[in-house]
Amino acid sequence: MTQLPNFLVTTVEADTSRHATAQPQFIQRQINLLAYAKQADKGLIIYFYPKDNTSGCSMQAQDFSQHLTQLQQLGYQVLGVSRDSVKSHEKFISNKQINFPLVSDTDEQLCQYFGIIAEKKLYGKVSLGVVRSTLIFDNAGKLVHEMRNVRAKGHMDKLLAILPTL
Repeated sequence: MTQLPNFLVTTVEADTSRHATAQPQFIQRQINLLAYAKQADKGLIIYFYPKDNTSGCSMQAQDFSQHLTQLQQLGYQVLGVSRDSVKSHEKFISNKQINFPLVSDTDEQLCQYFGIIAEKKLYGKVSLGVVRSTLIFDNAGKLVHEMRNVRAKGHMDKLLAILPTL
């Protein structure tokens, strides 16, 4: 698949408006991926991760949060995607101070579309799981670069090195 699908997806993000209370508040939206990509100057970065609140996934989400301004200055919007529920995403956002939207792909629509789910082996046990991947689309929705089976540590440096070349 080399084109963003015309899917509606559910996102959740922290409510950073002036009216937000001390208790974490969240905004849940239905967005069209293609329309979302068109809002960016250059495009959309979608990164897929296995599970909220795990060490590698937390590190990766915090890297994206810490570099969000830089990514936006390069012209990109960011979406994180996992199979976790909206409720799980809310806890993850709150616990790790994530400042960009997360997609709840509980039905695996996006993961299946992009072939992100594959057989994984952990401690000798084989299961189907999300392969940590980052897909970069231009603002017309065309896939311009993909990074599959990435390690959380050091991934942001590699991503930042690639983006100016696209």
